[in-house]
Amino acid sequence: MHLSGTLLVGPEFEPCEGRLHVADGTIESIERTTVNSDAIVMPAFVNAHTHLGDSIAKEAGEGLSLDELVAPPDGLKHRLLGQADDETLVAAMARSIQFMERAGTAATLEFREGGRDGVALLDRALAGQALRAVTFGRGDPSVLDVADGYGASGAADRDFTAERAAAADADAPFAIHAGEVDARDIDPALDLDPDLLVHMVHATEAHLDRVERESIPVAVCPRSNLATGVGRPPIAALHDRTTVALGTDNVMLSSPSMFREMAYAADLSGVPAAEILAMATHNGAQIAGLDGGTITEGAPARLIVLDGDSDNLAGVQDVRRAVVRRASVADVTDVLLPE
Repeated sequence: MHLSGTLLVGPEFEPCEGRLHVADGTIESIERTTVNSDAIVMPAFVNAHTHLGDSIAKEAGEGLSLDELVAPPDGLKHRLLGQADDETLVAAMARSIQFMERAGTAATLEFREGGRDGVALLDRALAGQALRAVTFGRGDPSVLDVADGYGASGAADRDFTAERAAAADADAPFAIHAGEVDARDIDPALDLDPDLLVHMVHATEAHLDRVERESIPVAVCPRSNLATGVGRPPIAALHDRTTVALGTDNVMLSSPSMFREMAYAADLSGVPAAEILAMATHNGAQIAGLDGGTITEGAPARLIVLDGDSDNLAGVQDVRRAVVRRASVADVTDVLLPE
């Protein structure tokens, strides 16, 4: 098959008119040529941080603090998860996954509550879906038997030394929330030598220096931070120091739309559109150890096709900027998510 239109090619997402030739789920060749198509073809998204379990409680808890909303074990989220039956949880997660696929997300880095049982519920929700979840389990270290990695809530909650050691023994990634409410848990999190930090809203210059020195990537979730009132992540400063990827965080707080996350991150940070696109695509893929995230020959054909002649996108002068700041799920005409 082939896809024609304006192609966002390579790690810089260079706009060029042409045609993609796709075979067996792989981009076989890129033909730069004049075509009669208004389509915009871009890589599919990788969402670098989600909590899909609280899809049962969208927009719950207005006015509550972050701890009251999500802190384990008694935050509103955890109480609601404890009250819901398995079928309700699976159905709600499946609905969110279907939305993410329709909105162009190929993969997500999912922080999964509930230990081994929680991972099993997610697997049920993913059955028959094209989206891939790289699962970071919680609870007893034995969750690493069924999860791809370990996702710690934060160093202020408890000591995660044993879980970090278990992840290292299993050759599995260890990720941890840090600097979401304040800076006190950042150094303890860094002392665990994580493979991924999440949030880093309150990172100081000293923290940024350490992140750069130790080459630790960061997933930022600016809309979630806005919703909980904890502050604004220093996206530009982090981008200057390390690999940054975008995540949408808890479904109870923010829709898992990477279009909305890109637009807010761009307005908040002033980072150029091509770099924001990288945060939403191949940076997350790189962190997760996945192939792809760019339109290059030999890459997986995980792609989004946008209608460049939609009422929203017709007449754009800067395609990359339009995709980041203006495009929405309503502009998506096709999503290719091959196995």
